[in-house]
Amino acid sequence: MMNNQQSQASRTAISFSAVTKQYGSVTAVNELTLDLAPGELFGFLGPNGAGKTTAIKMAAGLVRPTSGQILISGFDIQTKSLDAKRLFGFVPDNPYIYESLTGREFLHYCAGLYRLGYFKTEKRVSELSEQFGIGSWIDKRAGEYSHGMKQRIVMASAFLHEPEIVLIDEPMIGLDPAAVRMVKQVMKDFCSYGGTLFFSTHTLSNAEQICDRIGIINEGRLIVSGTMEQIRRDSSNLEDAFLTIIGGEGN
Repeated sequence: MMNNQQSQASRTAISFSAVTKQYGSVTAVNELTLDLAPGELFGFLGPNGAGKTTAIKMAAGLVRPTSGQILISGFDIQTKSLDAKRLFGFVPDNPYIYESLTGREFLHYCAGLYRLGYFKTEKRVSELSEQFGIGSWIDKRAGEYSHGMKQRIVMASAFLHEPEIVLIDEPMIGLDPAAVRMVKQVMKDFCSYGGTLFFSTHTLSNAEQICDRIGIINEGRLIVSGTMEQIRRDSSNLEDAFLTIIGGEGN
């Protein structure tokens, strides 16, 4: 007989249940309830300070909720953190790499955290280097990298252990148009093979092009979530719908 967490895992990849995060008198996330299905590409939208980054960091286990529960494939990110963290990759909004390491060395370091063997890691580094267009930069030191190249390396690290779920905070920051197109394709391909991807963005056009569903958060509260057609309703595009929804909240 399945326990409650296993049953939940069969239905959802990520589950937020009445999740709240307070910093003193400030409520960064307020009673967030949201489920993501396996294979879903979900975009999280909102103005600056809306709570997007806090929500993603809570899902990644970097920030502890004040109340509520977050399940990653049925594992509570707080009480079963190691089980949950084996299942996902995470890309922060500000990619950081030790500048004395090459891209290859950094990826091997990350692989060690997941106990991947050397030959398995080398195979994945080769695959991801090609997939993310890293090329010869893989063996140059991170101190020589542009912000965009650091972003590519850090994104590659999130996919290194072939996770079920990837969490990304602003995936397109610092990327040129060709790299943006490449990353969008990587994201779509990942979900087409059953992976779940939860990402935040300010770039509404990117979300409109690739997302299965989106959620709009403002002042810590999830205002609406649904398919692109449901969100746009009478609007001609996502930008108009977004501004109408946020404007309707008094901003």
